[in-house]
Amino acid sequence: VYLLFSGLIGRSWAMVFAAGGFKVKLYDIAQQQLTSALENIRKQLKELEETGFLKGALGVEQQLALISVCTDLKAAVEGATFIQECTPENLELKRKIFGQLDLIVGDNVILSSSTSCLLPSKLFTGLKHVKQCIVSHPVNPPYFVPLVEIVPHPETDPSTTERTYALMKKIGQSPVKLNREIEGFVLNRLQYAVISEAWRLVGEGVISPTDLDLVMSDGLGMRYAFIGPLETMHLNAEGISNYCDRYREGMRHVLNTFGPVPEFSGETEQKINQAMSEKIPVVPKALDARRKWRDECLAGLAKLKAQMKSD
Repeated sequence: VYLLFSGLIGRSWAMVFAAGGFKVKLYDIAQQQLTSALENIRKQLKELEETGFLKGALGVEQQLALISVCTDLKAAVEGATFIQECTPENLELKRKIFGQLDLIVGDNVILSSSTSCLLPSKLFTGLKHVKQCIVSHPVNPPYFVPLVEIVPHPETDPSTTERTYALMKKIGQSPVKLNREIEGFVLNRLQYAVISEAWRLVGEGVISPTDLDLVMSDGLGMRYAFIGPLETMHLNAEGISNYCDRYREGMRHVLNTFGPVPEFSGETEQKINQAMSEKIPVVPKALDARRKWRDECLAGLAKLKAQMKSD
């Protein structure tokens, strides 16, 4: 039995686990929250079925039958072997939840957090079941973007990492293991490196915000949808060593011209905000429509990637 907490990420995880054929118990304090979560999941699964993007071997009704709800934490964790916490990104709240779980779980259950930036040492230190604790950070929306960053606490037992990795593989996600914790984990460190240089280039007037995004979506992003930066280097020369021989000096020269970490405020913020708001007005209707379009694109890409892998 796999247990989660309701909310946006909780609902996505519930769908991913149910698609993998696992029983899911969704826990929250308010029954109303759970009722609307179930309605929302049903609606999403129906839409996915209609558009041909439903994951897993089971039909919508079979997947829904695997998801149950519960407002009693003790009853919810009974029989669970894996608990995925999905509360808001608030250290005190998460520590409180893990403190409660620590008192009621046995020695075989894995306690996993969906946090995107809180370090395991901040979350789990002092818990008596710390060996069973781990971070499993998904990427939004996890239903179409399969990456999961698995980050251990310094005292996490290796078997906890292995079991979490195997489970994520089983439900069709793409887990990666970090050997130790680091601020921002790996995905956000890479993302912030790109964002900060993007910010500097726009701020220095080198390129417009919309053209900057095009460099990624119709340039780098095309490659990165299938291969990473290291394999890109490998293929863009006769292997990595040859790439370094050719481009080492040039790369170091360019990297030395990078500016300081931006403040992400002021004139550049206004410039980027104006360009983005012209493209997508900051009103719920426009933002939601664009998010829906983004998710449809991601669903199509996920399908294409799966197809290309099987070819």
